[in-house]
This record gives sequence, C-alpha cells and structure tokens, in this order.
Amino acid sequence: MFLDSLLTRNPELADAAADLHRRGAIPPDTYVMDLDAVEANAALLAAEAERLGLSLWFVVKQLGRNPELIRAIGRHIPRYAAIDPPEARTLHAAGAEAGNLGHLVQIPRRALPEMLAWRPETVTVYDLANARAVSDAARELGFVQDVLIRLEGAEGSVYPGQEGGVPLAGIDAFAAEAERLPGMRIAGVTAFPCVLCDPATGRPAATPNFDIALKARQALSARGHTGLKLSAPSATSMASLPLLAELGATHGEPGHSLTGTTPLHAHDLTQPEKPAYVYVTEVAHTLADGRPAVYGGGFYPRSGIKTALLPRTGARLRVQGAPAENIDYYRLLDAPSPGTGIEVGDTALLAFRTQIFVTRSTVAVVAGLASGTPRLTGLYDSQGKAVS
Repeated sequence: MFLDSLLTRNPELADAAADLHRRGAIPPDTYVMDLDAVEANAALLAAEAERLGLSLWFVVKQLGRNPELIRAIGRHIPRYAAIDPPEARTLHAAGAEAGNLGHLVQIPRRALPEMLAWRPETVTVYDLANARAVSDAARELGFVQDVLIRLEGAEGSVYPGQEGGVPLAGIDAFAAEAERLPGMRIAGVTAFPCVLCDPATGRPAATPNFDIALKARQALSARGHTGLKLSAPSATSMASLPLLAELGATHGEPGHSLTGTTPLHAHDLTQPEKPAYVYVTEVAHTLADGRPAVYGGGFYPRSGIKTALLPRTGARLRVQGAPAENIDYYRLLDAPSPGTGIEVGDTALLAFRTQIFVTRSTVAVVAGLASGTPRLTGLYDSQGKAVS
C-alpha cells in the first residue's frame, strides 16, 4: 500500500533497513522506524493544529507503543490518548502526559485509582456505571475528574468489538444523572470514527458520528455546560486538521499521520507527512511452483498490502492474499520471472498499513537518517519493551 510512497519519499529508510537485515542486526518480521521522520511529522502536525486553534492527543498503538518514538513525539505533542490501560502505562512510563484515557477501551474500575492519580486531562466513559466508578475513584483521591461522554455511533459505522456509548436520544437523561455525581464533571464528547478516508481517493471526510457528537455537545450546552471539548478521532492528519477546525472539533488524535501512513498518503505522494516505517522480512523457502514464502508475524488483515521488493535482485513481487482467520506464519509472493534467482534468506521490504501492537513483530528504531548518518538505537517488542 505504501511501498511506492516509501521508495519515492524516504528511500534512505529502505536502504538502511535492507542493510540492517543483510548484516544480521535485525531479524525477519521487523518494523524499522525512522525516528527523525516521526519527530518531523509530529512537529508539522503540532504547528498546524496550533495555527487552527486545535489541541492534539497523540496515539501510538500503530507504532508498537515504542518509548523512543513516544519521547520524540512528546517533544512536540505533549499529551496522549491511550487506547487501553497497557498502552496508558507504557506512555506514562515514557514520560508523556495523559490527555484522554479510556477511549477506545475504558479503564477497568480496579485500575482507576492508579490512572486517575496521573491526573489525566479527560477520561472517556461509555455509560453511567463507568461514570459512577470514575466519580467514586476521583473522590477518594480528592479531586473532580473531567470526563468525555462517548456517543453511540451511527448504525453501520461502528467497527465490531467497539460497540457502546450513550445514544444521542439519551444524552439528556445521561447528563441529568451524571450531573449529580460529585467526583466527575462533564467536559465534552467523543465518538469513533469521526473522520474516514475515501477508499477510492484517500481524501478525509466526516462520518455521521461527527454530526452526532456535534448535536450531543449542543444538547449539553443547552443544559448549561460550557467550554465543552469535542474530540474527533480517526484519520487525523495535515489534510484533515482544517476539516476538524471547520466543523467545530477541539481535539484531534493523530496516529498514522505520525508515520505518513493514512490512506491518503498511499494515493497522494505530495502529502507533507513523510513515510516513516518499513517492514522487513526474508524468504524462508520456495514452493515447488516457484512462489517464495516469506516469514510472517507482522501482517495485518486490513493492511492493503500489494507488493514486496527484494533488494538483492530488484524483483518487485505481488503479495498473495491470505484469509484473516489464518495464523500468520508465512506469506506467499507471486513466482518471479525465470532466472531471477530468488534465494532463501533474501531480504524482502514491504510497506503497508499496520497496527504493530497486535503483531508479534520486532520494532527497530533508526536515528540519523535525516543527516545521512543512520544508526540503530534500539530493538523492541510490539508492546514497547526493549529486547536484546
């Protein structure tokens, strides 16, 4: 999906990744991350958000929750949105500031005392039971916690496994109960996804959930709530920030734009964010019909993957599809042209949409590409823990 973008806009990363693999410095099934590009992307996004009067909470699940990258992003976007408690702990340990906790996965009530003690800017709640739990935990800690109300998404717009939230028709009833809770304050609303990229063009556009969030905020304003936040996550990028500002959001949550890998970046190679990662694997064996099998572990069902580059020969081979329910042991490539000479151990480079935190991949961080002096600064697992 992003191989053309990578080879056009960051060929130095491709070269460095192939060299690291050839030298045995990284294993197959490794995402190589360009630290300089990630930080530069964060700086671009922060400056544009400031120009538009927006605030940002950065997201790192797709980066493998990597502490080096967290610190680089945090120099420009200090606050994060953690999608679940393990991610929140990794971000907190890396020194980032808590922006929004509990979205997409709410904080389990037994973890609330630990995480509220970090004094997050907001906590997302899906229903009154969780609002009461946040209120009780905050009262025990001696303060009032700001919360965002998660709105139930429009029919057909919610991904499986992400159901829940307060229906728009029930916002007044929810607010009437929540306003009586002494340990929490309604600070705004959120929904997911609020923006998506058009599959054909990659251009970002608001979903019906954005309108639901706007109407919910209006209903809360009519009840006397002021200064309400509206976080409109998904596809936050340089291209979508003006849309967020125009429609009335207060917060965006950049994730894939930090690595230049939103769907728009696959369609438009002139987008300002630079591609910042490449997936490295190698040929494990060859089938009798000539198709190479490469080691898996980092392939993602929604990746939009298309081709692989084998740098030693220059062959560019189509990546064959695989059912999402299959275990990701290997991935087959089309058979090369006769005489290409594909060998076991050959490096394969791929660039596709990923969520590293759900893989079993290694993450290698490379610094110095921007100055022409690349160096490997660390190897990590997919959850951000250092590995030898």
